[in-house]
Amino acid sequence: MTSMPPAIVPIQPADLPLQRAYRWEKERANQIFLTQPMGPAGGGAVRDWTWAQAMDEARRVAAWLKAQGYEPGARIAIMSKNTAWWIMSDLAIWMAGYVSVPVYPNLVAETVRQILEHSDSRLIIIGKLDDWRAMRPGIPEGLPRVATPLCEAEGCTAWADIVRDTPPLAESPTPSADTVATLVYTSGTTGMPKGAVHGFASFAYTARTVEEIIHLTADDRALSYLPLAHVAERCIVEGPSIRVGSRIFFAESLHTFLADLQRARPTFFFSVPRLWVKFQQGVFAKMPPRKLDLLMAIPILGGIVKKKILRQLGLDSVRFAGTAAAPIPPEVLSWYHRLGLELLEAYGMTEQFGTATCTMPGRGRVGYVGHAVGCCEVKLSGDGEVLTRGPAHMQGYFKEPGKTKETMTDDGWLKTGDIGEFDSDGRLRIIGRAKEQFKTSKGKYVAPAPIESKLGEFTRIDACMVTGMAFPQPFAVAMLPPEQWQALQEAEVRQAFTEELEAHLQAVNAQLDPHERLDFVAIVHEQWTVESGFVTPTLKVKRNIVEKFYAPQFERWAKLGRAIVWHEA
Repeated sequence: MTSMPPAIVPIQPADLPLQRAYRWEKERANQIFLTQPMGPAGGGAVRDWTWAQAMDEARRVAAWLKAQGYEPGARIAIMSKNTAWWIMSDLAIWMAGYVSVPVYPNLVAETVRQILEHSDSRLIIIGKLDDWRAMRPGIPEGLPRVATPLCEAEGCTAWADIVRDTPPLAESPTPSADTVATLVYTSGTTGMPKGAVHGFASFAYTARTVEEIIHLTADDRALSYLPLAHVAERCIVEGPSIRVGSRIFFAESLHTFLADLQRARPTFFFSVPRLWVKFQQGVFAKMPPRKLDLLMAIPILGGIVKKKILRQLGLDSVRFAGTAAAPIPPEVLSWYHRLGLELLEAYGMTEQFGTATCTMPGRGRVGYVGHAVGCCEVKLSGDGEVLTRGPAHMQGYFKEPGKTKETMTDDGWLKTGDIGEFDSDGRLRIIGRAKEQFKTSKGKYVAPAPIESKLGEFTRIDACMVTGMAFPQPFAVAMLPPEQWQALQEAEVRQAFTEELEAHLQAVNAQLDPHERLDFVAIVHEQWTVESGFVTPTLKVKRNIVEKFYAPQFERWAKLGRAIVWHEA
């Protein structure tokens, strides 16, 4: 039971997000805060808001919201992809004395309705969406709607009309640290999402933590593209930018992402492992890894090549880069480090407002997620479960006292459900989820996460899942990027891929105990997307859904006796 309690310094009222925003409204009035691409209809143009302009717009919407007469603390939903209006909506909701309820912009209608009804949302602000028609049935009849620019929704009050016709809120409300600011619904790997209740303290403590770790200043730039409905983007981008007064750029679309990155030239950048791998694959598509390795090893020329790669990725100004949500292959970490980009691995959950541990610059260790951050205590239970406690943790689950009691101990420790261990320097390693362990027919328990991490080092795999309950040996189901499938229709290309993956499988099995060794890897044609229901909005595999979908094939795959099984659509 090792404990890592840092000295937690209390925040001051001036650290709270609204108070910070009021400060920059005056001190950085003419400095750009938000930069928004205006889409194809805008001809590729972008729109900037200074701090004064953004706060004026938010104040006008706040005054309009307040005039609706909702009770203090009423929930107001935001359903949109990341935009400048998303941030201004959050600020407006807070200034009006209400609580923001983010809704992922790509949920199925049924889940949208669950969240809106469970949260008792009184109004919904709808913004830019990829498929408004699919999500529309999830909005209860009669729920008032406000549409921001770039929104396709009909029958709504227009944000632009509110801003034009409503005088700005004159007062500057200063809610306390424990005042509820937002309900963050978990991405839901199983069952109904739960609404974590977070006060303004969660924003203040985590924003200060990020500032301290990466030495954030008002001159820094961030690109916001991971869903703001998820706690990570609010912890890494929204909160810290409001704390120090720095600039936020927004991405237009997946197709323009590289151009968006190059426009923003962020100084700190956070991404999930799958995207870091995709960036690497994009580089390899232009130059084979062996040739690139040779060039990077040449003095002077190697430095030029590395800078060119980072510049083409739009990452040449990045001082610190982060990754979380899933294990990242060690060779990917090493590759970026050789480019001159240290990826700081972090560990956090919705309930902790996304921050528990982080790799400190220059103190990383492959396979570990770093040390406890300045606003979080971390220890292990007698069973090895990771327990955390801190002032940025949730106040509980909204309207779910029973589930809150199941998750939190009486003295405030959060039971994460993750099994971990510390090294001698106090760095934490996540071994796996306690509930994800399964027993083979030989009576042996298998923890899938570490095996998936090793298998995922084969970066031509986009995602994988280890399963095999009641089978003699575990096995894996793996998904490939869609662009690979066309080339793999050629017999020679597929054979080469099969041999390469089989060699990797042998290398992985050599590192595992006998009962953990994978019997085979099944390559499946289906794409595991949010829309198909196979993954959460944060790209975590929904194990129960994947297992249920492919379970009818398990026996057949096992009887084939092949190391690599191809499952066509």
